[in-house]
Amino acid sequence: MAASTLLDDLPIADADARSPGRLGMILVIATEASFFAYLLFAYFYLASMAPGAWPPAGAPSLHLALPNTFILIASSATIWWSEIGIRKGNQTQLRLGLLMTLILGIAFLALQAIEYSHQTFSPDSGAYGSLFFTITGFHGAHVFVGLLMNIVIQVRAWCGHFSEKHHLAVSNIALYWHFVDGVWIVVFASLYLSPRLG
Repeated sequence: MAASTLLDDLPIADADARSPGRLGMILVIATEASFFAYLLFAYFYLASMAPGAWPPAGAPSLHLALPNTFILIASSATIWWSEIGIRKGNQTQLRLGLLMTLILGIAFLALQAIEYSHQTFSPDSGAYGSLFFTITGFHGAHVFVGLLMNIVIQVRAWCGHFSEKHHLAVSNIALYWHFVDGVWIVVFASLYLSPRLG
């Protein structure tokens, strides 16, 4: 009887925030946060080795990066709105929020590609260029993965897989998306703003 009670307490239901799916997403975020921390450490370490000459060509332009930052912050708001909707059982709000997040994410990647095409340096033009494109490129890859997750969740949402009590997959994707947006704010502050403070 005692063993049965213990088994009943295991967090295996998809509505349980302690479920393996939620733990898995938290671990993914933790490892990816460490990855970006290493890259940014390398960036600031090399910057400290070249005072006054980092970035070599001056701070990167804010012309596209600043509006792109606002686009990504807006996408965090739309996915949050989407999650709030399904918590109330509102399927329309869930679907619209996911769709708006998808559109904003695609817009972010499109503007990033345009920004890349206008850069005066390249990944092979030295340590700075290599780190700039590695950090922003890996972040863009994370945005792309988030968009793939969004598409899968949207298909499921249109199939009616989620409800007021069963929406952990939506919450997990929203958590990942907020993480990706938070990382961009740190990247933006480090690569675009910090050179202007010196």
